[in-house]
Amino acid sequence: MNVENAKSQMRKGILEFCILALLKNTDMYASDIINELKKVKLIVVEGTLYPLLTRLKNAGLLTYRWEESTQGPPRKYYKITDEGNNFLVELNATWEELVETINEIKK
Repeated sequence: MNVENAKSQMRKGILEFCILALLKNTDMYASDIINELKKVKLIVVEGTLYPLLTRLKNAGLLTYRWEESTQGPPRKYYKITDEGNNFLVELNATWEELVETINEIKK
């Protein structure tokens, strides 16, 4: 079994959670989301991010607005919805349970 593949699968599994968590406090442009994820070593490419943002929007967890840019075409800024915030609360509770469980197993 390839450890890099396993690590990649783990990261993919938490992307929705991370994106919603990033958007909890501020609206963000897709490139900003990618940069914030890179800062914490969760590398994501546009080809992965955009379909995920679309799925989250279609599920009612995100919305977006267009904003004019001084450096090129208008930018799409994503914002978490009330439903997205509720979903994030549930994901956070599940995450806390998983971390506790894993830490217990590792002992």
